[in-house]
Order: sequence, then C-alpha cells, then structure tokens
Amino acid sequence: MNKTTEQISRLIRKLEELIPLAMKREEDKAISNGNAAVCIIDESGEIFGKLFVNNNKIRARESFRIAWIKASQVWLTGVKTGEYEKKVYSGEISEGIAGISKPDFIGWEGGQPVILKDGSQLSVGFSGFRGVTDLEIVLKAVEQIEAAE
Repeated sequence: MNKTTEQISRLIRKLEELIPLAMKREEDKAISNGNAAVCIIDESGEIFGKLFVNNNKIRARESFRIAWIKASQVWLTGVKTGEYEKKVYSGEISEGIAGISKPDFIGWEGGQPVILKDGSQLSVGFSGFRGVTDLEIVLKAVEQIEAAE
C-alpha cells in the first residue's frame, strides 16, 4: 500500500469517527440520519469510497451517488463544487471547459480539492449532511490525520 493510499484509508476511518458529531446538529441529522458517503479520487484517477450506513442502505447509496458526482466534478475542474458553478454563471470561465455542461453541474457544496502535506492532491466528495457540513467534516478529518503524523 503506498503512502497516499494509507492516508486515504486513515481519512475514511476519521470521517467515520466524525459522523456522530455532525449528527448532533438536528439540521444535519434530518437530511440523511447519518447515512452518508465519501468518494475520493487521487491524482492518477484511482477511486476510493465508503458508504456509512446508519439504518438505510438506499439513502447511503444515494449519498454515494452525490459524493461521486461532487468528487468527479472536482477532479475535472480542480475547484470546489458550488464555486465552479458560480464561475461559469458569472462568465469567469466558459461552460464545458472542463467537460461538464450546465445540466450536469452538481451545484451543491461538498466537493473539494484537498492537498495533503506531502503535496498529493485528492478530489473529495462527501454527502449526507448540509453542504457546509460536508465540507467541514472532510477538512476536520484531514487536519486530524495530518496532526497525528
């Protein structure tokens, strides 16, 4: 197992540990009741993921579908989901420049590029809570795994 794969495995385990904290916020719990998912694409295009099933496999599957769309959009664009769409709609960048047309934009927050301490870039999509929480939980997990190194 290479170093990036090890870091991704630690990241996924840390995300699983942090889900109960997000569940304490009623506005987040109400969205999926903890049935969440992460999709991570490394620089070579290798895909990693996990469905976090609390009590509903179908909801966790839907969360993974959304996480995949978020991660793949970030992988193509290098820009957070939500921000990329704003850039297209404001005319800052052209539609389709990254191979994604407006009907295929995810539009929600929760997809983001993550650069690890060693310089490795990951395209991470997380889904299961409010978009702001999806972003926050990933950044907190990255911070904690890198602090432990």
